[in-house]
This record gives sequence, structure tokens and C-alpha cells, in this order.
Amino acid sequence: MFESFVIQLDEKGRLSFAHQNISHLNAKEFDAGLDETDYKLIKWMDEMQQEAVIKKYNPKKLKPKEFLRKIYDSKSGNKPVQELLETRLENLRAKILENLGGKRLFEMGNDGNPIWREIHIMPEKATVLFHFRKNEDNTHYFPTIKYGGEKLEWQYKNAYLICHEPAWLVVNSCLYSFTKGVDGKKLQPFLNKKFIVIPQKVEKEYYKKFVTQLVASFDVYAVGFDIKVEHSQPKPLLVLTELPSQSKTDLFGNPLEENVEDQMVFDLQFQYGDYTFRAENRIENNVELEERGDQYVFHKVVRDLSREKFYANYLQNLRLEISNGKIALAKSKAFGWISSYKENLEDIGVKIIQQTSSKGKKYFIGHAAISVEIKENIDWFDVHAVIRFGPYEISFQKIRKLLLQGKSEFELPNGELAVIPNSWFVNYSEMFAFMEEQESEENALVLKKHHIALAQELQSNNLLQLTLSRKLEKLKDFSQIDDYAMPVSFHGTLRPYQKAGYNWLRFLAEYKFGGCLADDMGLGKTVQTLALLAHEKEQFPESTSLLVMPTSLIYNWELEARKFTPNLRILVYTGGQRIKESAQFANYDLVLTSYGITRLDLDVLKDFRFNYVILDESQAIKNPGSIIAKAVNELNCRQRLILTGTPVENGTMDLWSQMNFINRGLLGNQNTFKRQFLLPIEKMNDKDKAAKLHAMIKPFILRRLKSQVATELPEKVINVKYSTMTEAQEKAYEQVKGYYREKIVSELGVPGIKNQQFTLLRGLTQLRQMANHPKLTDKDYTSDSGKLEDITHMIKATVSEGHKVLVFSQFVRHLAIVKEFLQEEKIQYAYLDGATKDRQGQVKAFQENPDIKLFLISLKAGGVGLNLTRAEYVFLLDPWWNPAVEAQAIDRAHRIGQENKVIIYKFITRNTVEEKIMALQERKMALAGELISTEESFVKSLSKEDIEALLE
Repeated sequence: MFESFVIQLDEKGRLSFAHQNISHLNAKEFDAGLDETDYKLIKWMDEMQQEAVIKKYNPKKLKPKEFLRKIYDSKSGNKPVQELLETRLENLRAKILENLGGKRLFEMGNDGNPIWREIHIMPEKATVLFHFRKNEDNTHYFPTIKYGGEKLEWQYKNAYLICHEPAWLVVNSCLYSFTKGVDGKKLQPFLNKKFIVIPQKVEKEYYKKFVTQLVASFDVYAVGFDIKVEHSQPKPLLVLTELPSQSKTDLFGNPLEENVEDQMVFDLQFQYGDYTFRAENRIENNVELEERGDQYVFHKVVRDLSREKFYANYLQNLRLEISNGKIALAKSKAFGWISSYKENLEDIGVKIIQQTSSKGKKYFIGHAAISVEIKENIDWFDVHAVIRFGPYEISFQKIRKLLLQGKSEFELPNGELAVIPNSWFVNYSEMFAFMEEQESEENALVLKKHHIALAQELQSNNLLQLTLSRKLEKLKDFSQIDDYAMPVSFHGTLRPYQKAGYNWLRFLAEYKFGGCLADDMGLGKTVQTLALLAHEKEQFPESTSLLVMPTSLIYNWELEARKFTPNLRILVYTGGQRIKESAQFANYDLVLTSYGITRLDLDVLKDFRFNYVILDESQAIKNPGSIIAKAVNELNCRQRLILTGTPVENGTMDLWSQMNFINRGLLGNQNTFKRQFLLPIEKMNDKDKAAKLHAMIKPFILRRLKSQVATELPEKVINVKYSTMTEAQEKAYEQVKGYYREKIVSELGVPGIKNQQFTLLRGLTQLRQMANHPKLTDKDYTSDSGKLEDITHMIKATVSEGHKVLVFSQFVRHLAIVKEFLQEEKIQYAYLDGATKDRQGQVKAFQENPDIKLFLISLKAGGVGLNLTRAEYVFLLDPWWNPAVEAQAIDRAHRIGQENKVIIYKFITRNTVEEKIMALQERKMALAGELISTEESFVKSLSKEDIEALLE
């Protein structure tokens, strides 16, 4: 046991008999004479005291003497706890002794005098030599000790060990420690004995179990048997073994998944002369015992562990993550690794040794190489590939079939089994899946031209050689596409980014590629498409194109087409009176129809070969199993184009359906796409697969965000969104209109009726409300509204694109209906009407909270005092009598401090008083040259003809 004391010095500086036991609790009182090591030593010594040592094992909190008496009772003692206590004390002794250098150590006297006898701590470590002398009858065994090169006399000297692990020996009041961490139990028997005799009958067992360990760890001098020591450089070996496929666990006992690929085990070993050792057994010296009759030879191999570590680290750098000397890899991955790094291994001298499996399999472990060349042909790419396994050239078709079947193993002409490297699966699986066999030429394989991006991606990673025409090379970089002349018949001017979009559409047409124009809402997908159709009319005057869209967009397209492409002959193929004959389409340049009609009249539409089939809001076909998706894929045409602001709404399959429509086979069939892309991306978050998918579709999707083209936009872009009433809405509207028409027109002829203006105002207001949603005037109305369908669709589109939107309406009840929709969809919003008390709080929420994209505002509440510079879109849900009030609402967003370009959408319901008010406004403003200030003044300005026109 160790204890710490402070001793008082006498007047001559000698140790006196005045002393005090100290602990870490009172040590600071003597701080002047203590250093950091002293405090550590005092703490460890405190931990040796009875109370501290037994605390962990004494849950009943017995007194130390009582507890120890019980634990060490000769009959009922607790051996496991005894061992734990001894181990704890031994660990503390070793720590204390290792840190005692430069301190004074004493042996305590029987009278409790702490300085009875001083023990001198020897500064150097002593060495031990173990001697064995074998003779005919037995073997003598004894150790000798040297200190400072001199033999130490330590036997029969009252020497004693104060620590065994490692040994600390006191001889003649001197304390010795030893090199190589000698165990004190190997010295203890010889304190009072010259040697130990090992009888011949147990000699063999003794040599095997005890002497071999001693020879491995310590210096041994032998007489009567040989110790041969080998010093050499290790030769690294990678031993390759097949893990039996029936095994339910891997190398380390972990359960394997079902259908998991067979595995190969790499076992790192090191050869020293005739002896081989596994990497995980990191022992400096290995000893093997050889028996030659009654003679023994100990072969001691001194291992170079630093060199072994160098080889292990080198393999780690080659991505072979060896753990405990072994690693198990899927077979294709294992042989892929060998193929990739065979030369590196040979350069550094690592040898691969293959252990033949129980079934007698022998694997090819040479170099496997694949080289692929792709050349542009007129309508496709020709694919040429050379595959070699060592000296053998293998048929490309054979390897492709194996890869597509998920098989990785086949037999070479010499009987060895070749395993296709996993990197080929990773790098070429998409290309192999998309290639097609050409019937005209034997064994010819081709790739469709729309797989250009896949070929370019593989080329950029040095995985194939690609030869392209200079023109097709430009598709890689959108900015390099040629500038095409605008069609003469197009009336209007395209903004620069719109002109770039038109150029891209023309480029795709030239190469017969389908495309997806996916610009942000409000950037003019319609006008870019119309410019393309005007060109098609000039180039192919006899051709007809088909535009399919949601019903609510047909009128907008018709208006825009008549405005920008007045020369196009347009057929609106909708309604119950439509003529279901495909021959009529030849009389028109453009046919406008809806998804619903396409589904119903598929037999009529697919009988005609169209020039272009264009889908607007193409997310309508995102579900490939839907009837409409199947229907549009049956349409017969030369070219395909889709328009959408949100190509992906729910998942990766949305993309497949739309891409497959424009370029059939671009992403393979549904099963191939699921296996190659959907599952790795959505289930495993595979970033490489996502990048590859993006690269494949990139040439065929043009998406410009509003933020990207902001410099090309004017300060305000105003669009009119025409909505079509639903059948129920139209019926309700016509009833109200009939009532007021009869009442007001009959009153117009009667002079002096003062309520005429009031009746007219009331009637027009009610009709405007009906145009929004009949619920605004009739609480019992349970059907839907065409305008609400358009509003909710555009809200979802802008919010999904991350834009902020101001939604204005004159009618609080209209905002309430929109609110109801937002709550159902769990879309956050700010809200302001005349009853809102915390106006500034709502403004702040919209301006500063990134999750709040919508701000619903009633006209009267939001007309003044608001600064909403975060908004990028303004939706005006109903037209106002006074354009100045409308402009004021727009200016809530478009004012000083606004960094965004503002896109405004006015929602107007077709064939209602809203559309007629707009036309009247424009005419009267143009005539008067001044703004109409109020609703009353607007009504006063109406003539009898104007009123009749409104109620027509």
C-alpha cells in the first residue's frame, strides 16, 4: 500500500519525526512544495485506501473491516470480488510507481514511522535474461538480472516485489523496474531459489506452453536446444476465399439479407521466410516450436509491424477497407477491385493467392477491360465495344445480356470463372439497358439519339469515346445554340430569354427531339410556343398541330393565338356540338382541345397524323398508369412538346411519364426506370444516380426561373387569365342575369325612376359575384366554380415554385372561399381585411417568414399604407370598375424597395359581365382620356346601349 505524508524539516534541513498524513482534501495547505505530479500521486494513493477501494463493491455500506473480513473469509469468501480488488490495487500501484521518478520513497516502520527506511528509485530499467539448461534427465530454468551492464545479486537478499504487472523489485533498499514489461510472477519463485527443475516427463508440454511464450517476449539463453531468430522483410499476401453461398451470416457473424450476392473474403497475411502470419495478430515476435526426435528448435520470427502497417494503410488508400485483417465484398465488387488495382498491387509487391473453393472453382484474377466507342449516325448512334479478360476477347452482346439479367459470372475458354466488375454495372448499366439491336446488321447495337446526354456524361468520365457532329455537340451547352430567324407571320416581339427559348425549340425540331418547356409561370411559355407554331406553318404549310390542355385554358390559348399568330387557322375542338371526324383537321393549322376530349375522342384524334402534339400543363399525365397518359401516348405525330411550370409534383415517376411522352425510351421502360433511378434516388438517396438522371434529361428540359431572367423582364408584366364557368355556375349565372335584364331594361324606358342606377349597380354587383363563385350570393350553392379551379391551380403552382403572392379581391366572402381551400391544403398564409386588428403583424409575417407565401387582402383594407416588397406575383381575383384602384393594389407590391419583377394575373370569367366591363372600360377610357373614379360615376357614364350590352 502507498500513503502520502508531509514531514517537517529540522533546523539543519533534515527530516524530523514530526509528520502528517495528507490527502487530496488538505494537500492545498502545503501547496508551496507540491507540483502537478504530486497532486496526481496523492489522488491515486487516496484511491488505495480501504473506503475508496471497496466502495464500488459494498452496496450495503458495511464498515471496511467488516466487509473485507466477509470477502476474504476462508470458507465463504467471494473469490471474484477478491480478484477485482487485487486488480484495482495492482493498477493503482503500477500508475503510482511509473510516476514516482524524482520523488522520495520510504518503507514504513512497524511503529508507524513513515520514514523508517528510504528506498532509492533506480532511474534506468534493468534487463532480465532467462536461462534454460537442458540435460538428459531434466531442464533447469532461472533468470539473471543486469543493471547498468552489471549483474545484480538479488537472490537470497530479502528482495521483494511491490508490483507484479509490471514487475517492480526492491533489493538492498533500491527499487528496480524492467525493460519489456517483465511479469513479476516470473521472478517471484527465484527470490529464495537458484533455479527450477522441469522433469523430462512434462518437458514437452512445458516447452510448448511456457517456453515458446517466453522466447517470443523476452531474452532467452539456452543450452541443450536451439533458438533460431529470423529477421526479414514481410511479403504481403491477399488470400482470396469464396464465402459459401449457403452461409446465413457474413464473415463477422452479421446476418445477411436474402438474395444477397455471393461474397469473396480478402484475408491480409504476411510471409516471413517459411512462416506466414495473419495481419490481425499483431505480435512483435512469433515463435514456432519444432521437434526433432528428443531435440527442440525454437524458430523466432521478428516481425516488422511498422512495415505491415504500411501495407495495410496502402490497401486502405486503394479503398479496400480491411478491418481486423479481413474484409468480405460482394463478388462483382471484389473482382472489380482486383481488376482496377492489379497493377498497383504488383508495383508494391502484394500477391493475390486464391484458395480453391470446395466445389473446385477457380476464378480469373487478371485484368478486365472494357472500351466503348459511340459514333453519330443519321438517326441513331452506333455502339462498338471491346471487352477483354486477360488474353480473351468476349462478345459484347454476351456481357450485355448478363448485365441486364443481373448476372455477373461466366466461364472463360480456359475453364476459369470470370466475374464482371461491379463498376461496369455502375457505369454502363443505363447505356446497356437503353441500347437496341439493329435488325439490318448482324450483331449491331445502336443507341437512340435522344440518349446523347448519357453518352456525353460517360465521355466526360472517360468511360467511352464519342464522335459527334459540331452542331449536335452544341446541345451540351444551351448558350451555343444557333440563333434562328423569327417567322414573318409572328406578330409581336419576344424578350431575349423568350427568343433563346424559341431557338432551343427550333434546334430540338431540327433533330426530331421532343422537349419540355418548363419556365416559371408568367414567363411566356405560350408566346414561345406560338412562335414555333408560326414557323411550322411557314415550313410545313399543309401540316396540322394539336394542342391539348385543361379546359379552362382553351379560351386563353385561342385569344393569344389570334393576337400573335393571326394567320393560323384555328379549330377549337370542344363542346357537345363538335364534329367527330378526323378529316376536318387537315383544314386547320392548329387544333385546340382538352385532356377530357382527348380521352373521349381518342379514336378520332389518333386517326390523324399531326405535325406537333403539344401538352400544356403536362403534369396532367404525371401518372403513367392513368387513362389520359395512355391516351396521349397513342396520338400519331411527327414531333412532341410539353409545357409545364412543375414537371415534378409528387415523385420521380412524374418525370418518367412526361419524358417518355416527348422522347419514348429516353429513360427506359417503367421497370427499368424504377430499378435504375427511382428506387436508388427515393429509397437510398443515391446522389450519383440523381446526377446521372439530371444529365440525361437536361438537354430536353428548358427551365428558367423568374429570378434568372429578371433583368429581361419589364417592371410589371400584366396577364389576363380567362376562366370558363362550370355547367352549374353558368346555369346559376344565367338565372340571375335573366332576372335583372328584364327588370333593368324595362325600367330604362320609364322616365323619372330614381332607383334605376341603384338597381343596375346591385344587379351588376351580383353578377360579378356569380362570376367569381355563386356561393357569394347563394349560401345553398354546393357545386363548383371555374374561376376558383384556376385560382387554386395557380396558387399551388406559384407556391410550389417558392414565389410570394398577393391575392386581392373586392369581396371578403370570395377571400373566405380561398382561405377554406388553403386550410384544407395546409398552406400557410397572411390575411388582411377591414376587421383585421394587427395589420402590421400580418405584413411582417408575409415579409419575413419564408414559409408564408400568400397574402390574402381585401381591396378596401389593402388599398393604402402597405409596403409588400417581397411579393413577386399579384393575383387580382375580380376586375374593378376603377382601373386606378386596381393600379393602387398592384403598387402594394410594385413600389420603392421592390427588388423583384412583379407579374400580375387578372382573373376574368368568360361570357360574363366581367369580360364586358373590361371591354367597356378600355373603350370609355380611350374616349374620355381620363380615369373613372367610382362605381357610381362609371354607372352614370353608361348609355342605354352599354347597359343592354352588359346584360346581353
